[in-house]
Amino acid sequence: MGKKNLITIFFLLIVTILSFSNQEKLNPSELPEKYRKWLEEEVVYIITPTERDVFLQLSSDRERNFFIEAFWKQRDPNPNTPENEFKEEHYRRLNYANRFFGRGTPTPGWRTDMGRIYIILGEPKTIERYENLTEVYPTIVWFYQGMSKYGLPDSFNLVFFKKYGAGDFQLYSPIKDGPQSLLVHYLGDPKDYLAAYQQLRTIQPELAHVSLSLLPGEPLHGITPTVASDLLLANIETKPQKAIKDTYAEKLLRYKDIIEVEYTANYIDSEALIRIIRDPSGLYYLHYFIEPERLSVSATDDTYFTTLELTGMVTTVQGKTVYQFQRNIPIRFDEKERKKIGNKPFRLQGAFPLIEGNFQFSLLLKNKISKEFSSFETKVSVPPTESPNNQDALILAYTAKEKPDKSILTKPFQVGELVLYPASRNSFGSQEKLYLFFPFPQPFSEGEVVLTLYSAGDKQIWSRNKPLAAYQNVNILEIINLKSLPPAYYQLKLQILSPNNDLLWEGKVQFSLSSQPTLPRPFIYSEPIHPPHSAMADFILGTQLVKTGQLQRAEQFLKNAFLKNKKSIVFAEGWARWLLDHQKYNDVVEVLKPFKETQSKTHRFLLVLGQAYQKLGQYEEAISCYSNYLEKEGTHIQALNAIGQCYLTLGQKENAIKIFKKSLELAPDQPQIQRILNSLEKK
Repeated sequence: MGKKNLITIFFLLIVTILSFSNQEKLNPSELPEKYRKWLEEEVVYIITPTERDVFLQLSSDRERNFFIEAFWKQRDPNPNTPENEFKEEHYRRLNYANRFFGRGTPTPGWRTDMGRIYIILGEPKTIERYENLTEVYPTIVWFYQGMSKYGLPDSFNLVFFKKYGAGDFQLYSPIKDGPQSLLVHYLGDPKDYLAAYQQLRTIQPELAHVSLSLLPGEPLHGITPTVASDLLLANIETKPQKAIKDTYAEKLLRYKDIIEVEYTANYIDSEALIRIIRDPSGLYYLHYFIEPERLSVSATDDTYFTTLELTGMVTTVQGKTVYQFQRNIPIRFDEKERKKIGNKPFRLQGAFPLIEGNFQFSLLLKNKISKEFSSFETKVSVPPTESPNNQDALILAYTAKEKPDKSILTKPFQVGELVLYPASRNSFGSQEKLYLFFPFPQPFSEGEVVLTLYSAGDKQIWSRNKPLAAYQNVNILEIINLKSLPPAYYQLKLQILSPNNDLLWEGKVQFSLSSQPTLPRPFIYSEPIHPPHSAMADFILGTQLVKTGQLQRAEQFLKNAFLKNKKSIVFAEGWARWLLDHQKYNDVVEVLKPFKETQSKTHRFLLVLGQAYQKLGQYEEAISCYSNYLEKEGTHIQALNAIGQCYLTLGQKENAIKIFKKSLELAPDQPQIQRILNSLEKK
C-alpha cells in the first residue's frame, strides 16, 4: 500500500449569501482576558465585522477555540501544509510593532498608526526620514510597491508625522492635514495649500510633492491635495476585510451545535441551486445541486477516495421539520479517471417530491475524510410563486439533453423528456450556448412570450416574440447562441403576455460571459430520484402531509406506499402510525405483526405494535413488543413506563414497582411516575 495523503483535486470560485439567526452578544469586556486580548489586540485590524459579530455570540471557551482555529484556517495560503504562513507572518508583524513603535510613549506599539499600518501591510520597500530639519516637524515616509494584488495601487507612499513635534507619529492625510501641518513656522492661511506647499518645497522638494499626493507620478492640478490619496488610506484600512470570505463564520455559528467537533473549523464555501419543477404527473419536485469549493480526497497508490455525508432538511417557516434525509456517498476513482476529471468542479445533485406550502430548505454536506463541511439554506415555495419579477423559477443551463428513457422522471433537473445542466453562477464561455428554461406553472395555451436581452447598463440588445402555443407542455425553453456577444455581464428578461397584452408573468436573470471559449463544467454525481407514484414517492409525500397536520390527505399516500411494497418495514411502519393515530388498532396489528419474527435493521415498529396491543387490552403481547424493543435498541423511558403500566393493569404489582424504579433511576425527573411508585409502595 502506498503512502496515504490528503489532496485537493477540484476547485472553483463560488458565492453563497445566507443569513444566520442572531444570538445574544457579549460585550468584549465580558470575555475572558485571553479572548478579549485576541479580539481587541491581536486580530483587531484583520478581523471582519461579521467575524467579530459571530465571535461575540459564542457562549463557551470551547466554541471560541474552534472559531479561532477556523479564523486562521480561512487565511492559510497553503492548507495542505502544517504551517500557516499567514498566521506566522501576522504575529511577526504584531511583535515587531510592539517592539519598535510607540517607544518612549505610553501607547503600545500595535495601537500606534505606524504599528497598525505595519501589521496590515508589512515591511515598506524603502523608508525616508526627515527628522532633523529645523523647519519641518519629524516626518517619515514609507514607500510600498507591488501591492496591486491586494486591490491597492501598485506603488504608493505613506507619510507619518509628529503633530506639533510631540507624541506618536500620526498617519498623514493630504486633505485633512495638508503641507501646512508639517511646517514648524507656517504663518499663512491654514487653508492655503499653495502657500504651504511652496514654503515646504524650498525646504525639502521631495517631501513637498508627497504632502499633496501619496501616489508617485500623479499630476497635481491647482496645487491642491488629491482625493485619490484619501481613498488609498481608506482602502488600506479595509484591505484585510476584503481579502477574506467570512461566510464560514456565519456557518460555524449556525451549525456549531449539530456538527461534530472536528468539522467546526473547516467550513468551505459552495455554489448551490434550488428549483421547484412540476413533473408531468402533476407532482412538484425540489431539485438541487451543491458544488463545494473543493473536494479533498485521500490517495492510496493510484486510488482516490472519500465519503460524503449529505443531509437535507425541509422545515416550515416556524421551524417544524417536514422532511429530512441523509445519504452516505462513497467517491472512488483511479488515476486514469482522475486525469479525465482534471480541474472539473464536483457537483452533487438530487431531487425529491415536496407538498404545497412555504418552507425553508437546507443542505449540509460533510467530507468524512478531510472533516470539511459546506451548507446552503434558502426559502422555497410550492408551487413556485407566480408574482412578477420572480427570477427564482428561471434556470440557465449550459446544455440540455434528451433522456433516452422517456417514461418516468429519473434525473435531477429533468423536465419531461429533457435533462438540464444548470450553469454554476450563471457563467458561460464565449463560444457556448445558453439554455433558458422556465416551467410555467399554469396551463395557458394562448398568449405570447417576449424574451429580451440587456447589457449591464440596461441597454436593450435584442428582443424576441413567440406564441405561447409554440412551446411543448407550456415549458419554455430558449436556446441562445452567445458567439456574437462580447465578454460582459448581461440580463435576460422573460415576459408572458395574455392575448390582450396583459402581463401574466415576468422574470429577470443575470449571467456573465467570459472571454474563454468554454468553461470547465462539473463532474456530476446524481442521487437517484424516486419517480412519481412509486412507493417511496408516496411515502415521502405522506410523511410530509402528516408533519404538516394534513392527516386526511396523508392517508392515501401512506396506504399506497404500503400496498405497493408490503415487505418494506419503513412503509409498513409509516402506514401503521397513521392507523394508530386514528385508533385503528386491529389494522395496526395486521400490518406490523408479520415483521415481529423477521430480522429487521430498525425496530421502531415494535413501539407502534406494542401501543396497539396495549390499546386492545392484549397486555402480554404489548409487554413482549416493548421488551423486544428494549433488548434490540437499549434504554427507552417511554417503553419502560409502558411495560410498567401493562404490569400494573395485569395486577402484577411487584413487576410494576421494579420497572418504575428502573425508569426513575434512568430519568429521575418524572413526577407522575414517582407518584405512581409512591402509591404502590404504600399499599
